[in-house]
Formats: sequence, structure tokens, C-alpha cells
Amino acid sequence: MDRFLVVDDHPLFREALQSAIAAAYPRAEVIEASTIKEAVAAVERRPGFDLALVDLSMPSVKGFEGVLALRARFPGLPIVVVSGLEDPRIVAEAMNCGVSGFIAKSAKKAELTASIQRVMNGEIVAPSHYAPQAADKNQDKTSRGGKEMTERLASLTPQQLRVLGMLRQGLLNKQIAFELKVGETTVKAHVSEILRKLAVASRTQAVIETSGVDFEKLTGG
Repeated sequence: MDRFLVVDDHPLFREALQSAIAAAYPRAEVIEASTIKEAVAAVERRPGFDLALVDLSMPSVKGFEGVLALRARFPGLPIVVVSGLEDPRIVAEAMNCGVSGFIAKSAKKAELTASIQRVMNGEIVAPSHYAPQAADKNQDKTSRGGKEMTERLASLTPQQLRVLGMLRQGLLNKQIAFELKVGETTVKAHVSEILRKLAVASRTQAVIETSGVDFEKLTGG
């Protein structure tokens, strides 16, 4: 059974997120928290959440403190920021915190549901105006499959490299979890980190962008 953590101090929006989750995962377990403290307690009480949906504007925290606190305490927990603050600079800063996505509160239910599904499938979601590689536009595009991507691959942990190798083989999260003898939630967390570090939006794009890299040499295979 999929398990979600909804962290927001507004009951009506928690209800809206529950409804969006139920549209795609009707049998999912959804735990609510109205503060970061409650969220921490919920994860400590029962680890293994598949995804946490967290508001930025929470009581007793400023800016990204809440998200960073959850990231630091539970590095394997996939987090998506769901916020009414849609300034591109805020979105960029949120993504730099290593979250699995950013969803605007203004999004309609169908869009919320679709974004949640994409994250659960291992993608990173962000508003259309977010351009993580805007600074790279003036660089030679041919470098994408070369030195630049090799440097990004070097930032992956050995386990993340193994997961990426299996993605390149076309394996699903369940198959990767079986091969590595870990939980599917752990695999999802690894995939999210791989996408973030490689600055790509989907597992398919990760495979395409690394197609020109000598992967066996990089992994010592």
C-alpha cells in the first residue's frame, strides 16, 4: 500500500491534497501533519512513506527551514513542495534543496494528481517556467554527452550509479528493488536524487543524456 504524508497548516488544502492523491491511489494511506514537528513525529513513528507533500509557509519555520529539516533528518524521504509562492526564484531555491518537485497550489486537481503520479514514477516535477539549465544555453550543446555529464555522473554515489545502470537496462523500480534487495521506496529516493544531480526531468531523459558516456569505465565495470 502506498503511503503519503501531507504537511500543511490549512485543513482545506490538506483535504484537497488527499482528494488529489485518492484520484490516482484510492487505497493509499494518507497521514496529515499541520506542523513540521508533527511531520517529523509521524515519520519517526512509522517510517517508509512513499512521498511527503510539504507546504513552505508553515508555523514556527521560516523559508525553507522546514523542508531542509525534513531532508536532513530523513534523506531517503522523497519530498515535493506544494506552495502558493510561485516566484521563479523561490521555485529554483526549493529545487536546489534537493526536493523531488514543486507544485503550485493554484494547480487544478487533475494537475495535482498527474504531478504526484509523475513523482511516484521517479520523475522530478516543476512549473513550466522553471529552467534548471538556463545558464547552460550559451555553452556548446555537444558537451551534454561528454565532460559535463561525466562530471555530473561523478557526483552520484555508488548505489545511485548501480540504480542508473539498471534504469539504462529498462528495469522498473520493483525489479531494481528486487535486484538490490532494498525497498521500492529506497529505489524511488535514489531515482529522484539521480534526476536532480543529472539535472534531468525524467528517467527516460536520464537514459538519453547518458547514452554517450562510457558508463562501464565510470563504474569500473
